[in-house]
Amino acid sequence: MYGLVRGCGYVALLLTPVALLGSALLAPRDASAGIVGLEVGIGIALAGGLAAVAERERALAGLDVDAPEFDRADVVDVLAVVAGALFAYVLSVHAGLGPVLGSAFVGLVAGVGADDLDGPVYCGSFVGMTSPTLLPSVTYLVGAGLVAGLAYVATRGTFAGMGGKLGTIALFGCATAVVLAGVDYGVESALQWDSARVVVPAAVVGAVSTVVLSVRLELGAVVGSAFVGLVAGIAFPTLLPELGETVAAVAFCASFVGMSSTGRLRGEAHVALAGCLCGLVFIVVTPAFVGAGGKLGTVAFVSCVTVSGIRVLSEMLIARSV
Repeated sequence: MYGLVRGCGYVALLLTPVALLGSALLAPRDASAGIVGLEVGIGIALAGGLAAVAERERALAGLDVDAPEFDRADVVDVLAVVAGALFAYVLSVHAGLGPVLGSAFVGLVAGVGADDLDGPVYCGSFVGMTSPTLLPSVTYLVGAGLVAGLAYVATRGTFAGMGGKLGTIALFGCATAVVLAGVDYGVESALQWDSARVVVPAAVVGAVSTVVLSVRLELGAVVGSAFVGLVAGIAFPTLLPELGETVAAVAFCASFVGMSSTGRLRGEAHVALAGCLCGLVFIVVTPAFVGAGGKLGTVAFVSCVTVSGIRVLSEMLIARSV
């Protein structure tokens, strides 16, 4: 039974980014931007597909053998996701901090004060980034948190160490709640590609800064990402009045890239590459799933999986040439 649940979790992790990218590519935009977005999407599909296939063997291992059943620790993790969602939502909406600062603050508190639960709490905080105009009541937010919590437990060990996984789980929960609530996503204009000259460098800096904090300075992935989110959420809106909120969001988004383990992204060079791609994907998906929590993490997940796929492809080519 547990193995079947893990298989469903693997599928959810794949379908959520596909739904986000598909919605983005179908959104109306000018012809030149649409062509560039399509080219980026095709590249991601090819490289990301390779990584997904490579992960399948690990993700589905144990389907036909005895595996541990759910236990009390899993229930605690689910409840931690829900708690993280509620705390982040309160800070974001009712305290007026906004989604980036609300989520980052919850992550920092969890990373410092409850490192045994920092993963599920941080995952829940991404659910809490949902816009109050999207879900009609807190009841649906709790429902989104419960679905995300179950997905968190179901995907344990699947794509382990891949940056953005927690956000993808959160988006799965939010998207499920949106379907159940029968509401429509918000509307947002697509970013123009000339914004890449600001967005992409911010993404690279956010990703590399996080891996330096989390790995080099040994602060841990959650604290490293949350710290970058706090700095970005405070500094950029002040320094860049016009694009500040957007740059803060993309820096926070890229911080999830920097949460990747060294086994996934080997060194700052690979992290910088994934961060660069993260900035491009961020632009592509702007008009998709507007207002849903976890969208930023899913962008990071897509970027990390794509870079992982590029590495798989290069290793295949090297093996054939030997």
